[in-house]
Amino acid sequence: MKLDRSIASHASIGRKAAHILIAARRVKVDGIIVTNSHHEADRFMRIEIDDAVVQEPQRALYLMLHKPVGVLSATVDDQHPTVIDLIDDPDKHTLHIAGRLDRSTSGLLFLTNDGRWSKSLMDPGNKVSKVYLVETREPILHEAIEAFARGFHFPTEDITTLPAELEILSDHKARLTLHEGRYHQVKRMFHRVNNRVICLHRQSIGQIELPPGLAPGQWRPLTDREVKSVKITPG
Repeated sequence: MKLDRSIASHASIGRKAAHILIAARRVKVDGIIVTNSHHEADRFMRIEIDDAVVQEPQRALYLMLHKPVGVLSATVDDQHPTVIDLIDDPDKHTLHIAGRLDRSTSGLLFLTNDGRWSKSLMDPGNKVSKVYLVETREPILHEAIEAFARGFHFPTEDITTLPAELEILSDHKARLTLHEGRYHQVKRMFHRVNNRVICLHRQSIGQIELPPGLAPGQWRPLTDREVKSVKITPG
């Protein structure tokens, strides 16, 4: 939200009056005077007018979770445990999921209450890499490498997948790097090369990797460096 709109909302004044306050150098954001009415002001920032607080900052949460198999990527469910059930934090009710995994898939999952951050992370236009370890029922043929690099056309959505990098690790295991996240994409891609995924694990998203010491079901806050590795899309 732009600063003038945020002030107008919190101070119950019009945007014109907010413009005047900002231009008069009477507004601070996180302790710094801001004179640009279009300055981005989210709910995690402290906003003051003449040193009187009009918006207290909310607590921003950025968590990584090692999602186990059998747990739903959902915030609530009547029948199955969800990833939120694994989080022990007083503000977990504010969280949403960035980059869902289906129930049978394990690995790296993010939970946050910052919508701009999660949108930038998962925006297909940003082509953030996602790395998966895959185990298949049938041997993985070398020809699959070229097929994944070409992409597959999915007629249901009328889309062609972006080029993907398939690295064969053994007869039945591979590392797959994608730059998008279509519905059941990995399983559907292997189906197109006459194979079936029997185990799927997400190892990393962008520059953030699942640490080896984080056991299934465990979580931790992201470091400042990890949070800042996601470039926020303007707007």
